[in-house]
Amino acid sequence: MTLQEFALMLLSVLASVAGQLFLKIGAAKLGRVNVANAVNHILSIVTIPELIIGLGCYGVGALCYILVLTRVNLSIAGPAASLVYVFSVLLGYFIFKEPIPVMRLVGLGFIVAGVILVVWQK
Repeated sequence: MTLQEFALMLLSVLASVAGQLFLKIGAAKLGRVNVANAVNHILSIVTIPELIIGLGCYGVGALCYILVLTRVNLSIAGPAASLVYVFSVLLGYFIFKEPIPVMRLVGLGFIVAGVILVVWQK
């Protein structure tokens, strides 16, 4: 993976993580969805700016990922995209004050190590 390809992959990951951040913020404004209020909640999604921004970020992330796929093998791009999980957990910890249990931290370490091994080229 060249530096340019890596930068494009990182942009895809960061845009997807930003999408998750905004969707989480918007979902908090939306409130808990159940069978009785599902239709109203689904219709009100278009009125919550954070949800629209989150969907837009996901769109940018998907476009960047498509561009990555034109240059990089799926066997490299797919695992590299799993870094979204790592950044999402960090966002949860730093922004939403969610705890990170030790086992989750170990799992994240395995994800990072796996991505390094997959994209490493001599």
